[in-house]
This record gives sequence, structure tokens and C-alpha cells, in this order.
Amino acid sequence: MRSVGYQPADPIRIWTVTDGRAGIENQALGLAEAIGRRAPLKLTSKRISLRTPWNWLPAGFVLAPRLATTLGSDDIAPPWPDIFIGCGRASIPFALGIKDWSGGRTFVVQLQDPRVNPREFDVVIPPIHDGLEGANVLPIVGACHRVTPERLDQELIDFTPALEDLPGPRFAVLIGGKSKRQNISPTRAREIADALVSVQRQTGGTLMVTLSRRTGDAARMQLRTWLAPHCVVFYEGEGPNPYFPMLGAADHIFVTADSVNMATEGAATGKPIHLLAVDGAGGKLDDFHKSLAKRGCARPFDGRLESWTYPPLLETDRAAAAVLTAWSARVR
Repeated sequence: MRSVGYQPADPIRIWTVTDGRAGIENQALGLAEAIGRRAPLKLTSKRISLRTPWNWLPAGFVLAPRLATTLGSDDIAPPWPDIFIGCGRASIPFALGIKDWSGGRTFVVQLQDPRVNPREFDVVIPPIHDGLEGANVLPIVGACHRVTPERLDQELIDFTPALEDLPGPRFAVLIGGKSKRQNISPTRAREIADALVSVQRQTGGTLMVTLSRRTGDAARMQLRTWLAPHCVVFYEGEGPNPYFPMLGAADHIFVTADSVNMATEGAATGKPIHLLAVDGAGGKLDDFHKSLAKRGCARPFDGRLESWTYPPLLETDRAAAAVLTAWSARVR
């Protein structure tokens, strides 16, 4: 087990607090698990949501969030954790409150840009493309995640069919969908399908595709019609999730340009990331893609299959080391 110079006598008690959506919760869990690779911990995952009208208010105006949770939410109650890791809008009122509730003993980490003063937290870890700055702000490329070589190897071993035995080159295709500024229209979905089928035919390789919950019905139908017949794996949410096994088996990874999480997870493998254009303005995502390109991780896909190598992007591990160092300095 790696160390940052301080090993607590007892396991570090960590809570992850999110609204339970996979893309949000996995960021918090990824950071917690990365801390756990450096020191022993006891991890508790909390899922919470606020009742109406409290969920309409800005985070700083929810003065008693523990009394405003929905019936299915987990309890936010003592014994308090050593480290609180929040991610997403729903977690912020609890991140703002837990330092008082715990008498200042809980170390508060907030992922993403909380859109309140960063000084309200002990550490804030936003994506670098958000441009957030501060003495306690640690910007990272992309988002924290759960991808490690060990996880991918084990998931690949456990998954059926054996994806590593499929003809190469193997292509993992990660399809997103609607976001604030972007979407995948039926026309664009057909163009993506045609481009990927062309790559498969030219190389004789294997297509493995997973769709997101955000993939719209019209785009989904186009992909199902024109892409699925050429795929060995075409996952739409039913049955065992092939996401990690696909990343482990892939020689190349294709990611739609709307997703920060999937591109960051792919970049942790050290395999070429081909960005598939979507509809709408990229905005800050263009800066994110530039940061990936600067590090050699990703390139826009123009129909030509290129191969290259780069050191895996290990931003989650960097963030975990920084959090553990800051926490241990305070408790000592």
C-alpha cells in the first residue's frame, strides 16, 4: 500500500454524498477508492435528494437540509465521517453544513464547481476547464473516476463473452447524448454509425458499443438500425454492464464529444481516444478537449484511424494524494 507519509491508527471514515446518479456518484467513489489505495478506510455511500421547494433554492439558501430530504434519502446523521466527499448540486447544502454539525472535525471535499465560495470547503476539485481558482482549489483534467488497470483486468476476466478473444483491433464506442449545450441528432447519429461501420470494414476489427441514459430515442433508433448489426456488443442498459470490460479489451476508444466523464475514463487507459463530434456548441468542453489533446490523449476523429501512445491520465490519483496530505496535516 502506498503512503503519503502518514498512516492513521484507525481506518479513515469517508462518506460520499451524491444524488445517486451514476455519473455523479462514480466521481465521488473514484476519489474515495483512490484514497483507499493509500490508506485504510471505511467507506459509506450516501444518496440524498431534497423535497420541493427546497430543491429549487440555491445551495446556500437551504438552511436546514437534514430536515428537507425526501423519504428515500439516506440519513445524514452522526457519527460523522473524517472526510466528506460531495459531488453534484444536491450534495452542496450538506457539505456546507457538516463542518458545524461535526464541530469542525469533518474534512470537507467538494468535487466539481460548487458555484459558491470555495473557501466554504476544505478542498474543492473542479475540472480545469471551469477556470475556478483559489488557495484550496485543485483543478484536474476532466473528472475523478473509478478506472484503474486492476479494475479493468478483473472486470474483463469476469465478463462473458470473453471480449479479449474477439478479433482485433477492438473498438470501444462510448455514446453519450443530451447535455446543456449539446445533443446527438438522428442525422448525426447516422453519420457516427456510418463512420464506425466503415472503420470496422476497413480493419476487420470488432465494434463494442454502449449507449448512455442521455442518448435520445431518435438517435438511439438510428444507432440501433445502422450500427448495432455490425457490433459484437451493443449495450442499451439491460443485462451485465460491459463498460469496464470494453475499456479493458479495447485497442481504440471512441467517445462522443459531449461527455467529460467518459473521455477522462478512457484517457486513464493510455489507449487512443477518438472524439466523435456531436451537435451544438462545445463551450468549455472545447477547452477540455484541448487539454486532452495537449497531453496526447485524444484527437478529433476525421474518418481516418490513427494509432498513438501516451502516459495514462491519472488525475484521480493526484487528487487523492493531495486530499490525504491536506487531511493528515490537519489531524496531526
